[in-house]
Amino acid sequence: MCINLHKPTFSHMPRAGGYLGRALDVVFTLIGAAILTIPHTGLAPDWDKLGDWPDILASICFIAATGWAIGTLVDGLMKRRLAKLNFHEADNLKARKTATRLDVVRRIWVVTVGIVTVAAALTVIPGVKQFGVSLFASAGIAGIAVGIAARPVLSNLIAGLQIAFTQPIRLDDAVVLEDEWGWIEEIDLFYVVVRIWDRRRLIVPLTYFIEKPFQNWTRKSASIIGSVFWSLDYRAPVSEMRDKLTEICRATPLWDGDVVNLQVTDTGVNTIRIRALASAKNSPDAWDLRCFIREKMITWLQEKHPEALPRVRNELDTLPEGAFDGRAVQAGRME
Repeated sequence: MCINLHKPTFSHMPRAGGYLGRALDVVFTLIGAAILTIPHTGLAPDWDKLGDWPDILASICFIAATGWAIGTLVDGLMKRRLAKLNFHEADNLKARKTATRLDVVRRIWVVTVGIVTVAAALTVIPGVKQFGVSLFASAGIAGIAVGIAARPVLSNLIAGLQIAFTQPIRLDDAVVLEDEWGWIEEIDLFYVVVRIWDRRRLIVPLTYFIEKPFQNWTRKSASIIGSVFWSLDYRAPVSEMRDKLTEICRATPLWDGDVVNLQVTDTGVNTIRIRALASAKNSPDAWDLRCFIREKMITWLQEKHPEALPRVRNELDTLPEGAFDGRAVQAGRME
């Protein structure tokens, strides 16, 4: 079975627009208009018995329609900008920077507008006005700062803002964490989804990337240097291997033409340690290039230089035929 290690197409970006938001805007507006116009039409003679509730309901509908319209408008503009980004380039660093910032800010914007809209609607209801004011206060910066220590949810929310603007990770970054290698597939309000190379998903809280160390292979650019190691016999032709490595790299489009090198990095009792370095334009290509170099070099050594393959040496003491062995005589006397 062959597993495709190439990075996934960034296809989970939301589409611009939204018929649901437009429909709800129309519904809220029609309800509010109906409540305001019915008393003047004479269709409901007992309307005055309801007191201030018609005006309250109309205000709630107006606030809901306004909040939904503002939230949907900004959300749609951000989604449209995200949809125009090109993630198919070999070095898509700029697109990933923009996408990470917009995606996190978009999610926070939707939640903030929702909180403010609900709070504003509650302030027009006489019995629960204090709850609306409290909700406004809890949405303030001071309320968030106080709640960080006691509420992990708010800690993750603040971590999301830090990630959006400082960007230790970006969408589609190649990362290594918890001994797993994968790509940043999604940055949510409270967690990050990492797509592991074997198609598993690792769910990590946002605070992990602020508080713990991890490897980001594409922090500055997508290019990366891959290494290949062999343990070979002391008779391995190092100079010829160096030339063969260059030949192997030039024969494949996986090599980006930048770095290629071969050195003896260590020596042992029976073998020497040889390391090859080669660069590729991204981490999936680097993985394939490493495997390609390893396989081609082993095949070449087997065919051209079998003496370079590791072996175990044993030295046996042998005596010429008819030679006198004093040890055997000594052993016979002891018996």
